[in-house]
Amino acid sequence: MKVHDLIKRWQEQAADPLSTKEFQLRLPVYDAARIAALAEIYPGRTESQLITELLSVILNELEEAMPYIQGTKVIGEDECGDPIYEDVGPTPRFLELTQQYLQQLDANRGSK
Repeated sequence: MKVHDLIKRWQEQAADPLSTKEFQLRLPVYDAARIAALAEIYPGRTESQLITELLSVILNELEEAMPYIQGTKVIGEDECGDPIYEDVGPTPRFLELTQQYLQQLDANRGSK
């Protein structure tokens, strides 16, 4: 999801379900003012929901922006028969750790 998709979503639908894990943070004053302004423009969203959804979009964009670093191991072929090499950059580790923590969070949610 991109930021423009998020704005459309704020206008049209409810927020996604949340995990039980909470994060506490302090925003720079200017960012806090911008969150307050968004909450006024989109009254169907709380400031917390706005921050949560913005963070989600940024994490998606961060994942997309992580560099592909070609490894030496061939893991497949493309449609032209050319080799596809494994990614030894940060993306595979990020995805692996994300799944690991997702399983932990799901287990914690199910036990409550």
